[in-house]
Amino acid sequence: MPPLSADWRHRLTHRKVWALAAPMILSNISVPLVALVDSTVIGHLPHAHQLGAVAVGATLFTFMVGLMGFLRMGSTGFAAQAAGRNDGAALRQVLVQGLLLALGFAALIGVLALPFSQLALQVINPSAALHQSTEDFFHTRLLGLPAALASYALVGWFLGTQNARAPLAILLTTNLLNIVLNLWFVLGLDWGVIGSARASVISEWSAALLGLALTRPALRRYPGQLAWAALRRWQAWRPLLSVNRDIFLRSLALQLVFLLLTVQGARLGEATVAANALLLNGLLLTAYALDGLAHAVEALCGHAIGARDRQTLRRSLVVAGGWSLLVSIGFAGVFLLGGHLFINLQTDIASVREAAYPYLPYLAVLPLIAVWSYLLDGLFIGATRAREMRNAMLLSLLLAAPLAWMASSYGNHGLWLAFLGFMTLRGVTLGWVGWCMQREGRWLG
Repeated sequence: MPPLSADWRHRLTHRKVWALAAPMILSNISVPLVALVDSTVIGHLPHAHQLGAVAVGATLFTFMVGLMGFLRMGSTGFAAQAAGRNDGAALRQVLVQGLLLALGFAALIGVLALPFSQLALQVINPSAALHQSTEDFFHTRLLGLPAALASYALVGWFLGTQNARAPLAILLTTNLLNIVLNLWFVLGLDWGVIGSARASVISEWSAALLGLALTRPALRRYPGQLAWAALRRWQAWRPLLSVNRDIFLRSLALQLVFLLLTVQGARLGEATVAANALLLNGLLLTAYALDGLAHAVEALCGHAIGARDRQTLRRSLVVAGGWSLLVSIGFAGVFLLGGHLFINLQTDIASVREAAYPYLPYLAVLPLIAVWSYLLDGLFIGATRAREMRNAMLLSLLLAAPLAWMASSYGNHGLWLAFLGFMTLRGVTLGWVGWCMQREGRWLG
């Protein structure tokens, strides 16, 4: 029997993958559901600029917070490898370092956020109504920044210990509470755009406090003591900061792409930027679902690398990869057959609906293209191979830039074609780097 076929038939690996992936898919899907509820609630208010404000304001906030994705990714890889070694002291060190970094970067971003938002709005040059509503939304959302970054670190650490229940509790608390409060604040109390932002802030703080409470029972599985003196030494921070630096640069490149997508859409008009936001909610839904399987890859592959178990590493990747492909095909079918309903559920503004419909085919193709980069990201994160992941992302961005320039004359169609090209290049470059590492025997080296 060929090795890949034998790996796919290994039932224990299927159970391990889904034991981690299923809770994470459930919790991850709740993240884009919040964006869907935000868009749906605001999208049924009378003015397009209100939906546009949530789209632009959320993108600015997500851009800044998304740059801190290394707080989750770095914690996952190091925690997974420490768990593979059964090193309780190292697990405690990763947890404390992640939380301290979250608080430090929250303070730094808080200082930079206001001038950044003003610069971004000057570039977008929105109408007066869209400008004011976006400012109100963004400034309120900043109050939840420390909690959002702390949750990143906590979720990453829990995933590294192969504990999917705690991230499920954290993310469901954030997102389900956000949905309830959104409906109450926007529709019940008539707080409009600012009510949506307040709902997010309250939800983020509630989830962060819950995550902190859950760390104590989780640590009982891994006895050990935190070496507080080590935290005062640069040597204890250097591996994590080195990985985090590379993941930051990778995240910066990725978030710039999404920011430029929103900025260019805003230049094409309020209806276009609102329509693109609704379509990107579909991408978020797909990405967060597939990330559940990628998170399983992070934890299982990181654990296998820590234990130097080549067979388990290969099996985990094959099984998670097969399921990722099947899930992406399912999403492509949903958007192809039910795309109009997906848009209509989010807004009843006729101009926004009409602006979104022509781009549904791009949304249907996107899961089949993006799935490979999500899966391979999980492998590189679990292996703490952030430098290689960074280089692949920068190469993708460099190769996609001429494509975006050539497509710019085709308006929003050109924007989406360039985005699809970029996502294709992400998968190709990661696959090429991964193949080179496999050929050189560097995954367990």
